[in-house]
Amino acid sequence: MNIKLNFLPERPEKPRESGVNMIMDKGLSLREAENLISSSGHLVDLVKLGFGTSIVSNNVKEKVKLYQDNGIKCYVGGTLFEAFLIRNQMDDFYRFLDYYKLDVAEVSDGSMIIDHDEKCGHIEKLSKMVTVLSEVGSKDEGILISPDNWIAMMNKELNAGSWKVIAEARESGNVGIYRSNGSAHTVLIDKILSEVEGSKIMWEAPIKAQQVWFIKLLGANVNLGNIAPNEVIPLETLRLGLRGDTFFSFLPEELNQQSHAS
Repeated sequence: MNIKLNFLPERPEKPRESGVNMIMDKGLSLREAENLISSSGHLVDLVKLGFGTSIVSNNVKEKVKLYQDNGIKCYVGGTLFEAFLIRNQMDDFYRFLDYYKLDVAEVSDGSMIIDHDEKCGHIEKLSKMVTVLSEVGSKDEGILISPDNWIAMMNKELNAGSWKVIAEARESGNVGIYRSNGSAHTVLIDKILSEVEGSKIMWEAPIKAQQVWFIKLLGANVNLGNIAPNEVIPLETLRLGLRGDTFFSFLPEELNQQSHAS
């Protein structure tokens, strides 16, 4: 179809460093993964097999290969890394990555307390073998981290070898960078952005209002994570201003003025 809408923001092609979509797979079947790829695989950069679901799911090896064969990086949630670590089974974790041929790993400390130097040591070691994502922030809403500590940890983890640092929100979107009602911790986020390179941050944003907030703040090519499989296409329309919430965000000022005048 030789029809092109004007004034759509440019989106980089995959593989890309910005505008990344990380999708949460909480136990999709092989057929459901095929359906995800068929409908929106061209928009999916990463799929996370959430928390410990890869331990109890069927056809994990086949599903990982399916994602990878279609240009989608696949990895297991950081909670599983922590589950191996707390049991002193890191050698088994490396064997786990090798068995499933995973070329991405997540290092987190959201469920347990890990000395930060030790965490960075795991990032450095893993980054010599695979692409590393590391997550900052606790899954416990009772644990508060100061903005200065968020900034220091993010930068230290990037220096240790993380490709992106993930700002914790859980799949529920009500901890870490968000308040218990799901609204953004704006002061915290502004301070992080003043000291950490924005393109290096993956903001977990499972709720539409959170996605809208970040797109309006940082533009169409903000990195967003913990997206539900059935929300990939709707999210792309938000990124392009093809949905009411961001309809005017990317239009030139004269068109906005015309609209408001009419």
